[in-house]
Amino acid sequence: MLPDLFADDHRDVQLGPGAAILGGFALDVADALIAHVRHMSALAPFRHMETRSGKHLSVAMFNCGSLGWVSDRSGYRYDAIDPETNRPWPALPPLFLDLAGRAAEALGFNGFVPDACLVNRYVPGSKLSLHQDMDERDHSAPIVSVSLGLPATFLWGGRQRSDRPARHRVVHGDVVVWGGPSRMTFHGVGELKAGDHPATGEARYNLTFRKAR
Repeated sequence: MLPDLFADDHRDVQLGPGAAILGGFALDVADALIAHVRHMSALAPFRHMETRSGKHLSVAMFNCGSLGWVSDRSGYRYDAIDPETNRPWPALPPLFLDLAGRAAEALGFNGFVPDACLVNRYVPGSKLSLHQDMDERDHSAPIVSVSLGLPATFLWGGRQRSDRPARHRVVHGDVVVWGGPSRMTFHGVGELKAGDHPATGEARYNLTFRKAR
């Protein structure tokens, strides 16, 4: 395994009821996760999705699982078919399912089996504005988010977009879980700073597991 340059930053942080940063939770499987991401991105390429307003997200994305999150001029939705390849999204690797289930269980969300994983690729300058994950039918299931590569600033807000967010540093191998009373909290990622990580180079990957249906 490649050395983690940010190992001293790993820590657990309580964000709210049913929500926490699990410091280094995925570190022991991080290299294997990245290998899966690179393999699957050859089947479902990273792309900058279009928003309703015609703008393109600064973060490049693809999905794996039986469903994938899609954004275009018609809105936001989950779809079983990749609109770029016209094929089903790559299947969720068993390692992904195991990690997501264990992380959810660590916060008391037992039996979490995601059917969708949105894979994001950040490069310096990329960011994700405050938002809620609203397009899933089952809001009783948590969100599990895995950080790989360059460190980032995770923004943890409130129930309104206007609520000022707290800023938390997340590093390679950290996992954020939020559900229950915190499920609809606004969250985002601050603009990624330039850097070079031994596992991902000048990029950060984020795996976001959801129960969409």
